[in-house]
Amino acid sequence: MPTFRELHYSDKPFLLPNAWDIGSALAFAAAGFRAVGTTSFGIAASAGVPDGSRSSSAVTAALAAQLCRLPVHVTADIEDGYSDDHAEVADFVAKLASLGVVGVNIEDSTAGHLVDVTSFAAKVTAVKRGTPGMFVNARVDNFWCDDGATVEAVSLRARAYADAGADGIFVPGVSSREDIRSITRAVDLPVNVLAHPSLTVAELGQLGVRRVSSGSLPYRAALDAAVSIATDLRDNRQPPAATPYWELQSRLVAFSQA
Repeated sequence: MPTFRELHYSDKPFLLPNAWDIGSALAFAAAGFRAVGTTSFGIAASAGVPDGSRSSSAVTAALAAQLCRLPVHVTADIEDGYSDDHAEVADFVAKLASLGVVGVNIEDSTAGHLVDVTSFAAKVTAVKRGTPGMFVNARVDNFWCDDGATVEAVSLRARAYADAGADGIFVPGVSSREDIRSITRAVDLPVNVLAHPSLTVAELGQLGVRRVSSGSLPYRAALDAAVSIATDLRDNRQPPAATPYWELQSRLVAFSQA
């Protein structure tokens, strides 16, 4: 199997599904995905807390430890590293590495606001110094936070993080073809975007994107499906078919005995 890093340099974009629990991760692995990420929103929502509140570090680490038992590469979404202290963030990433995690997303915003570019770059450097083999996907949140949402602003931050040692650049929220193409041309590292509502993974690849993350979309779609099934039953409509109970049960039994 290709290494996690090699997946970012293949002929077509690397599609990363994001799990929020063991069941979703097992389903992605069974579908043949070679890597699974966590989704900070899905994990936080499952725990009943807002995303980005630095409250999901323990549950993220616990889930990552379990996911590393699967025959897939595991990367963790760790919000902003759960701390302003660079050493604390580096220690947390080193802990994840000791569990078997091969990649992390770290975002350059806290509570919906961009942080100082120099400070975040120093955080990236501290993580890479502590765990050189970790694939650090530095998230540039200008478009996500709607703060200086221009290609030029993103490119400046991306270059600073590349110089600090980042292995990839994640730009959530960017939507136009022109902006995506301009960013991938301006950034030498593999560029990661979220699944696009109107562009296929192949089309994103033609724009220079090397990694596409599902983000919280599967979690949110799962909630929509659950409500739809419940309302179908309530309104005397036929519910959709689903993976049989015993098939899912067998996955969990095999996982628990591995």
